[in-house]
Amino acid sequence: MRNVLIYKVLPFLVGAIFLFSGFTAASQSMSLSSKLGSNKITLSLTKNGELHYNVTRRDKTIIADSPLGLNADDQDFTSGLSLVNVSPIAVRREKYDLKVGNVKTIDHVFDTKSITFKNRSGALMIIDLITGKEGVAFRYRFPDQDKKIRVINTESTGFHIEKNAKGWLQPYNKAGKVTPGYEDFYFKIHPGDTISNPRNPSVGWCMPALFQVNEGKNWVLLAESGTDGSYPGCHLQPDSQGGVYKIAFAEQDEKYTLPLSGNNHPAYNLPWTMPWRVIIIGEQAGDILLSSLITDLAPASKLDDTSWIEPGKATWSWWSHPEDRSPETYNSFTDLAASFGFGYTLFDAGWEKANTEKGIIAKATARGVKPMVWAYSAAYFDPEKRRMKFKELAAMGVKGVKIDFWCSDRQEVMACFQSLFEDAAKEHLLVNLHGTTVPRGWHRTWPNFMTAEAVLGTEHYFYESRYPDKAAEQNTVLPFTRNVAGPTDYTPFALTIRKYPRLNTAVHELATAMIYTSGIIHFADSKEIFDSLPVSVRQLLKDMPATWDKTESIVAEPGEQLILSRQKDHLSYIVGINGTNKVVPVNLNLAKYAKGFSKFRVIMEGENPLMTFKTETYPISSNWQYAFAPKGGFIIQFVNE
Repeated sequence: MRNVLIYKVLPFLVGAIFLFSGFTAASQSMSLSSKLGSNKITLSLTKNGELHYNVTRRDKTIIADSPLGLNADDQDFTSGLSLVNVSPIAVRREKYDLKVGNVKTIDHVFDTKSITFKNRSGALMIIDLITGKEGVAFRYRFPDQDKKIRVINTESTGFHIEKNAKGWLQPYNKAGKVTPGYEDFYFKIHPGDTISNPRNPSVGWCMPALFQVNEGKNWVLLAESGTDGSYPGCHLQPDSQGGVYKIAFAEQDEKYTLPLSGNNHPAYNLPWTMPWRVIIIGEQAGDILLSSLITDLAPASKLDDTSWIEPGKATWSWWSHPEDRSPETYNSFTDLAASFGFGYTLFDAGWEKANTEKGIIAKATARGVKPMVWAYSAAYFDPEKRRMKFKELAAMGVKGVKIDFWCSDRQEVMACFQSLFEDAAKEHLLVNLHGTTVPRGWHRTWPNFMTAEAVLGTEHYFYESRYPDKAAEQNTVLPFTRNVAGPTDYTPFALTIRKYPRLNTAVHELATAMIYTSGIIHFADSKEIFDSLPVSVRQLLKDMPATWDKTESIVAEPGEQLILSRQKDHLSYIVGINGTNKVVPVNLNLAKYAKGFSKFRVIMEGENPLMTFKTETYPISSNWQYAFAPKGGFIIQFVNE
């Protein structure tokens, strides 16, 4: 649905709707408040013409006075600025459906305002402001129409976080063979802390970045939205002295796998609209987890027909058979998908030879399973070659591509993603990005973009010695950070013991498939593990959806515990995981979530918590008491039986 500019609200209209109020004295102010004034962003100019902003919620500081501005190759917009114009306040409505998310239908109303400044030479820069119940955002815009190419040397944007705040930040790894890939731990820090003990040498902090501020009364997530071919993906500088986290561009050397040239500074023709700087705000951490502000600000869907796009579940052989690329193994995972009613199977690296020998794609198609295939990013960077490959794959019966090893946030890569999504959509191909940056609202704009890695997922039972000890904690942080940015290919349900032995219970691992949102859930582990599961777990895997109509946060404590209520059509669940090494009591009023159901079935730890499950069924209770096992979990399904 396209955005529409109109002057009065009609009840039947959907999409983005703008209403303009009269030009009042209030609209001349360089501040903008959300409805009822709970979230507010205020711009200010110093006597030297330097631009700053702050953000408050109910008059309490969320982001303290922080710098704004851009320094370009031909113009300086960091000082000597003066106010030219403040637009009338407008009301913007975003109503849309997501193919994958915590909720299906989103309908949010925002206040907007645009403020125009000029520098000493008379060149114009506009800052667009937007406020809503979930937070605030701003972006830069150059309105000149002369079509010239402008280069940004530095962006002054900062986020000033109070020194007493708590933070959960991920190091932004230095460029290498498999970095940056957003596959480091989220560390608990205080504003101003230096990067300590990352997985790889690091040059900054990633976004999204989570903080608890205002003496613990508010949560805030710093993120981006709408990044396209006009700007690189950005991160935060490593030096946050005084708690000011400043924007940093992708590094010059982020081109190990791709044929990139030129420098790493943003460059684009005028007029130029840049990505949103997003500040999500909530009273509870659960407000952050459930926020759709990033997709609210992203461009509306560019696809008129999305009926062919179906979220689902996939079998995947690599995790259990990383060196086995035989047709027999690929075919056995096709059979596994069919037996569980999964819609997809993913053929990872080496699939081409197996397909030539035994026709593994045709076998999957014949069994009613949609095949997806792995690919290397460098083979899909050139537009003509990419379109040719997509046509070839679609003709073979392939329904999706997993494209790996991007390892760059450079502007050229952001541009490639947009054209890649478009080219794939023309052939009715779904897209899964690996070895990549975090999404930035792209799954709204391109609904065939189903999921992306950019997460320290279960493959790190192979690669990272610290992972087993920290995995449970990370699983209760990532839903408030990485997964807010977009669908996350965590590859859940890794039960077989690998090089670095798992410490999470089997139920915890199973629950992650329902904690993370991913348009296609790629399940790890072997056919033998799946076949050994008790009937109740097998049925859960068959029933489990890959996207949700409604989600509610019940317990939301990053790094500690997470309990979510999830609904899809007639299915209703409560899912919980423990991120700590302690036994934690749980007390829930299940009657609140059990409308239309008479009983609930709970899957919990079995006799061997690492490998087995136990299932019990009870009448609905208004006071259900349970004890989380250390690094444990539970799954409740409401039933009538």
